[in-house]
Amino acid sequence: MEHVLTTGTGTRPALQTAPGEPRNPRSRTARRWTGLIAGAVALVVATALSIAVGSRSLGLATVWQVLWHDDGSAAAAVVHQLRLPRTALGIAVGAALGLAGTVMQALTRNPLAEPGLLGVNLGASTGVVLAIAFLGVGTATGYVWFAIAGAGLTSAAVFALGGSGRAPTPERQVLAGVSLTAVLGAGVWAVLVTHREAFDRYRHWDVGSLADREAATIVQVTPFLVTGVVLALALGRQLNALSMGDDSATSLGARPARIRVLGMITITLLCGAATAASGPIWFLGLAVPYAARMVTGSDYRWILAYALVLGPALLLASDVIGRVLVAPAELPVGVVTAFLGAPLFIALCRRRRLSVL
Repeated sequence: MEHVLTTGTGTRPALQTAPGEPRNPRSRTARRWTGLIAGAVALVVATALSIAVGSRSLGLATVWQVLWHDDGSAAAAVVHQLRLPRTALGIAVGAALGLAGTVMQALTRNPLAEPGLLGVNLGASTGVVLAIAFLGVGTATGYVWFAIAGAGLTSAAVFALGGSGRAPTPERQVLAGVSLTAVLGAGVWAVLVTHREAFDRYRHWDVGSLADREAATIVQVTPFLVTGVVLALALGRQLNALSMGDDSATSLGARPARIRVLGMITITLLCGAATAASGPIWFLGLAVPYAARMVTGSDYRWILAYALVLGPALLLASDVIGRVLVAPAELPVGVVTAFLGAPLFIALCRRRRLSVL
């Protein structure tokens, strides 16, 4: 059983070469490198804007001066204590969610999949809710371990239920993820409606934001994010084999079950750490691999490389929009990505009618 895209002239596999991609290998490679360099430039621009632009107006000359010479002024405090840590967190979270979404789409062979599909985000949220309600945890640094534990347990449960004593398939994993999401969602709200103080703390974290995060939070999640990034990039060739189906992957010497286990571990590390640090941020894991695939085609080695730069660029750009759109107030980045991502998701669904055959 395989996901296919239905068109007016028939069907084709869900992961295909990008439209208009050159057939000449050299031209294709040149196009990919050009796109990757453009993505890196976009990331540099987004990083500069994240440092220079905010709800509090600071002149570019002032920002440049205090960036390199911390003179103890109020402007220096804004740049060094608020904007630089916020930018660093945005780069880390954006890369994690972009890579997690790419691995998720490869495991499910579904170009519309994103990390929330298998309940990983909600698993992390469940861990945070339990920590707030029953253990009195009230800081982002305290959420990290519980979010990662919740994401890990949810991933393990999805993999176990998706297998049901047999080799797991994308379809069974998706159904297991949807079922667990419903159960966990009900459990989360059952706790929140009976613990008002927990609800007050949780709602500030659940919206998804890069603001007001302690520097210690970045330090805590860094080992998990680095491990997840290394695993994701190392899986590129194996994900290419898996995208052709289990039988074809096995004939090429790959081990589909092992790839899925490593993929789920990768998603758990990336999604759990990112969600713990910033709260749930939706649609980034959907948009980034789709945009990369339009340039690179179906080679996951290139898609993962693109996700590593496009994810942070998109998240930082969304965060800057949230800072200036309603200045001097701010919109959390999770709200901005939801506004941007929901229309994109609808457009993709209308453009690519998915059917399971």
